[in-house]
Amino acid sequence: MGREITDFYKGSDLTVIVLANGAVPFAADLMRRVDLPLFMDTISVASYHADKRGDKLEFRSTMKLSPKGRRVLVLDEVLDSGHTMKGVIDYLMERGAIDVRTAVIVSKDIPRDENALQQADWVGFSCPNLYLVGYGLDSHELYRNLPYIGVLED
Repeated sequence: MGREITDFYKGSDLTVIVLANGAVPFAADLMRRVDLPLFMDTISVASYHADKRGDKLEFRSTMKLSPKGRRVLVLDEVLDSGHTMKGVIDYLMERGAIDVRTAVIVSKDIPRDENALQQADWVGFSCPNLYLVGYGLDSHELYRNLPYIGVLED
């Protein structure tokens, strides 16, 4: 994935926006594989509350870097409903980003409604609609430090 991203953005600077906290391990590993001048920032957004889907996207932090005039790659751990990623893309474009692309570790194989991002630009792998933990993915902030991605069963 890092090589593909390097080739795609070759000849330009890239600003990576990491959706904290879950995408931090993925971002650290991926950024080491991207051979480009990189700027990096984080933003915290939530659409889950106590493991339930929230009705509204909540921006819990702001970025230090302005997206204005930048080519942006948003990194997240999972593309689930697609609403969070769509909301972040809209947020960045409204603030002047030239281009916003996306990369995720996992894309869940679920139907997404028309107001959601349908597919990330780069995907590590796809899986059924399971509750995943590890490698940044959590349940009530636990399990993020597992060195693998596993399924949390009831």
